[in-house]
Amino acid sequence: MDNLKAIVESLLFASDIPLTIDKIKSILDIQDRQAALNALTSLAQEYESQKRGFFLSEVAGGYQLRTRPEYRQWVRRMKQTRPARLSRAAMETLAIVAYKQPVLRSDVEHLRGVDSGGTLRTLLERGLIRVLGRKRLPGRPMVYGTSKRFLEIFDLKELSELPTLKDLQELGEAWPNDST
Repeated sequence: MDNLKAIVESLLFASDIPLTIDKIKSILDIQDRQAALNALTSLAQEYESQKRGFFLSEVAGGYQLRTRPEYRQWVRRMKQTRPARLSRAAMETLAIVAYKQPVLRSDVEHLRGVDSGGTLRTLLERGLIRVLGRKRLPGRPMVYGTSKRFLEIFDLKELSELPTLKDLQELGEAWPNDST
């Protein structure tokens, strides 16, 4: 396929979710994984060398075109929206699910010390977490984990890229202390 790179670029441009190599192969009806990967690599290098207003990001198990962070303010002006904010309770709950998954509601509530049913429901509605199944316990409680959308929003290829406790401690030490 002579124009493979241009076709892959079109697919990335038209998709609102990250495209996996397998999805690209399926759409193009090709078997050669390396050819698809080569097209993606070539596009990423092109965008980087030209310092385009966007870049190719490997995120959530796939590839997606994203605007460069340094142009964020202009993109926000165009959209005239503010990014959806999560409450402190939602962020705490999301962090527990991310680090402890698969996790039960009772485990989240034990760690937070408060009822978390509403917060879990909000995170489910926003697509940040998902139900992984049900535990074989009385009442068959739901088991929660993060979603691909979580990986996309936090710009992670996979969960192993979450910061470790050591990373967070180092970040906390570098953060200005405002208790003066």
